Amino acid sequence: MSSKTTTPSLLSDLKLLFKARVLIANVMPVLTGFWLASFFTQSSLFSNWGLLLLTLVGSTLVMSGALALNNWYDVDIDTIMERTKQRPTVTGHISLHVVLVIGIVLSVAGIGLLLVASIESAIYAFVGWFTYVILYTMWAKRRYTFNTIIGSISGAVTPLIGWTALASGFHTVPIVYFLILFFWQMPHTYAIAMRNYNEYRAGGVAMLPVVHGFATTKRHIVVYVICLLPLPFFLTQLGAAYIIITTVMNLSWLAVCIRGFFTKDDLRWAQSIFKFSVYYLIAIFLIPIIVIII
Repeated sequence: MSSKTTTPSLLSDLKLLFKARVLIANVMPVLTGFWLASFFTQSSLFSNWGLLLLTLVGSTLVMSGALALNNWYDVDIDTIMERTKQRPTVTGHISLHVVLVIGIVLSVAGIGLLLVASIESAIYAFVGWFTYVILYTMWAKRRYTFNTIIGSISGAVTPLIGWTALASGFHTVPIVYFLILFFWQMPHTYAIAMRNYNEYRAGGVAMLPVVHGFATTKRHIVVYVICLLPLPFFLTQLGAAYIIITTVMNLSWLAVCIRGFFTKDDLRWAQSIFKFSVYYLIAIFLIPIIVIII
């Protein structure tokens, strides 16, 4: 790391290294999972604040380590793709050796903290880490279009990490939230791949739009959004308001997806899918917290 690196530029590099937005989006379901476990086990959230903090810090470290290792391994791809050229692994602001060490240390530290919280939460965190770093980044990303499925598994374990810090994961609620997050990630990622088609193609990344085209990708997006439709009805314990709101969101997203078959501007449609998916993610994990508070 250069001695001339200023604090603002270092913070910017760390933000890019740990993919700040992706990191926040993955930590949020951990909080919701813990919150829901507290509600369904009738535990006091206040009395478990130390465990909650431990779980959030541990999961954040594991995810940060995984994201750093992803950047370390994918530096050749990131050099080609316009949207990733500013990452410190590409610019050289942080050496690849340092990034590798950071990734390993944070991953181990995070798993260690989660082991203190509960063995089950540490297991789910390791599954997410292994799936993302080894199976997705190092094995499938450049070779197979089902890389998105593998990547979605790693992201979907986050509610289980939060829930199992406090209670057993063999419960309908965390399993349903795993499925929600898994199915959500597929259209979200496909929309990103469509928007950045040229970059993924140049980088040799085997994303579905690159290998099989936009028409096939649109059909897959619709199928995965349809898979979301029945899931709220398995969460009747959260009340009628929750079911109605989430069902309306699902149907609205499906309507946006279907519109893609009648538009000529695929990139603009992909952008609308992406934006809706972001709002959906925020809502689907904030709504249960609000419902419980009310």
